[in-house]
Formats: sequence, C-alpha cells, structure tokens
Amino acid sequence: MPRPARSSRSDRRSDNRHDPNSPFKRKASKPKGDYRERQPAHEYVLDVLPGLEAIAENELADVPLARDIRGLRFWYPGDMERLNRLKSVVAVYRIKAWDVPRPRGFLGNQQLGELATFVAEVARVGGHTSFRLGAAGKESSVMQRLASELEGLIGLTHNAEEGELLLRFRPEEHGEGWEVLARMTPRPLSARAWRVCNMNGGLNATLAYAVLKLAGQRDEDRIFNPMSGSGTLLIERSLMGPSAAMVGVDIDPAAVECAQRNIKAAKREIEVACVDALNTGLPDRSFDLILADLPWGDAIGTHGGNEVLYPAFLKEMYRLLSRQGRLAVITHEIKLFQGLLEDSTEWYARELFQAFSGGHHPKAYLLSKR
Repeated sequence: MPRPARSSRSDRRSDNRHDPNSPFKRKASKPKGDYRERQPAHEYVLDVLPGLEAIAENELADVPLARDIRGLRFWYPGDMERLNRLKSVVAVYRIKAWDVPRPRGFLGNQQLGELATFVAEVARVGGHTSFRLGAAGKESSVMQRLASELEGLIGLTHNAEEGELLLRFRPEEHGEGWEVLARMTPRPLSARAWRVCNMNGGLNATLAYAVLKLAGQRDEDRIFNPMSGSGTLLIERSLMGPSAAMVGVDIDPAAVECAQRNIKAAKREIEVACVDALNTGLPDRSFDLILADLPWGDAIGTHGGNEVLYPAFLKEMYRLLSRQGRLAVITHEIKLFQGLLEDSTEWYARELFQAFSGGHHPKAYLLSKR
C-alpha cells in the first residue's frame, strides 16, 4: 500500500501555527524600542547642595529616558539604579501629590492606603528597614498618629531620628494639595559607599565632583592633591576615568592612613604619602592638574595660620604646575584668597561656583598661569 504523500515543512508550519502545542507555533514579535520606555513612569526630584543646581541639571540631562525635566524635577520609567549613580546630588526622592488641604487629610482611609502603598513601593526598591518623617510640626499629634498608622500598614519601624526611609511632607509648589517626597536610598548619595573613614573637616563628595567636572577631565593629566585629607578629591577623580598619574600628600599621618583605607574601599590604586605639600622636593612643572581643598580656618587650621599658608601655597603650586596646567581650589577663606588673587601677577582665576555646605559657603576657583 503506497504511503501518503508527506506535506512540506512549510505546509505543516502553516497548518499548526494556531496550535498552542505545536513546535511550529509562530513566536510573537517583540515590540520595537527600549522596553523601559513602556514601564510606568514615576516623578522624582533631586536634592542638591545650594549652588550646585546647574551642575546637577547637566548631569540629569545625560540620563536616558528622563523626561519632562523642570529644573531638578522629572519623570523617569527606568531602573532606579541608574539614578543612584548620580554624583552631583545629595539624594534622589520619588514624589507624589495628594489633594488634601493639610497633613491631617492623609489620615483618611483612601489617602492613608495610597500613602502606605507609595511608601511600601519605595522601601521595596531601596531596601529600607525603617522610616522617619521630615516636616514642619513632625512632633504634632497628627504626624505622630500618621507615623503610627504607617508603621502598622507597611511593616517598617518608625525611628524618628535615624529612620532610613526619609519621608518629607510639604505643600505643593503649584497647587493646593500636599506632596510627599520619599528618599530612594537608605543613606544620602553624597555619603559614598567607599567612605569607610572620616576626618574632621572632610570635603563633601558632591562638592568634589562638581569641582572636578568644571576643572575638566583629561586622560593625559598628571594630577596632584596637596593636603589630601581623607582622599575625597583623589577618589572621585579616579572613579571618573583614567589619568597619566595621581599623587596625594598630607602632613598628617592619620589623614594619610584614612585616605589609604578609603582608597582601598573604592578599589582604586592611588599613591598617597605623608609629605609636607609645601616641601615635596618634586621637580618644577610636575603636574597638569592640581586639586586643593584648602583649610577653611575652623575645623582645620586658623585664620591667622591661613594668612601665612595661602601665599606660600600659591607660590609652590605655581612652581609645580605645568605651563598649560590648571589649579582647582575650594576654600571658605574667600576674602583672604580673593585678595591674594587680586594682587597676583602670576595667576588668571575665575570662580566656578559658591555652594552652601555644613553651615559654610565655600567657593571654588580655577586658576591658570599668566
């Protein structure tokens, strides 16, 4: 008996394309475009040191998928980990608004449920284990009751002083309701993960990043950090990319040891030595970029001591800097430093920014040789 004719592979595929068990079932085509664009977008706002807003805005502009950017507020559908890599900001907050006239309105059943869902989502992404409230009148009976209700609904401990998930309540900027800002990370982003050692008067890492961005990044730079302290400027520059050489010195052995611990935690290779920055013995024009966070005259140094130190510093850095090099300086001794620059015949200088940090208003300058 003759065998029946066999159908072709294309015929079988066509006959079975609607059969869910068929091996020839046609695969659904994937939608084109970045899948993150199709994820639900949330609104965020960046917290920055006053004076660094423009730098943070420039960094935010480079974040893919960030949209509807209005200064430091924006919408974003992507992975939160990308926002956590921002270097110029103190913290990233997810933000949501409610149509309530005052904080008491959050105690309504619907609003309280929505708030609990919002907080729980942030905690799940950020891995927070506790929370605290940040608002005017946070000790009031209304805010205390709100904290108690949230604690029962979301399963996080309310720690009024050290809670990891900071919830800030404030009136809407353009509206009659109230909005809640939830910090996306247990610690501020400015508290870098590599910082395992702190020194009195240590530089805020976001200030360091801002100075480095404005001083310019060149792979061929030979970099020197006098009075390097806990190593903030060195580490932040090393994390930005390669350089021809990088050296830091500090006269304090404790500072050198602290910097070495931080460098190790950051998994960087940077040379730091216990040497007087004004007597290094290094050859003339050894460096293309010198980074300096000079003593501010309170936590480190005194005003009287700085009147002697600052002129000697500028003289020695002029010797060590290459002809086309740059000297970036951060200081709170603004009157003293600007007076030296005005009387100088050796330096061109321009202000980079003035920020507010820890009760101070330091300025950053970029100097080059005349």
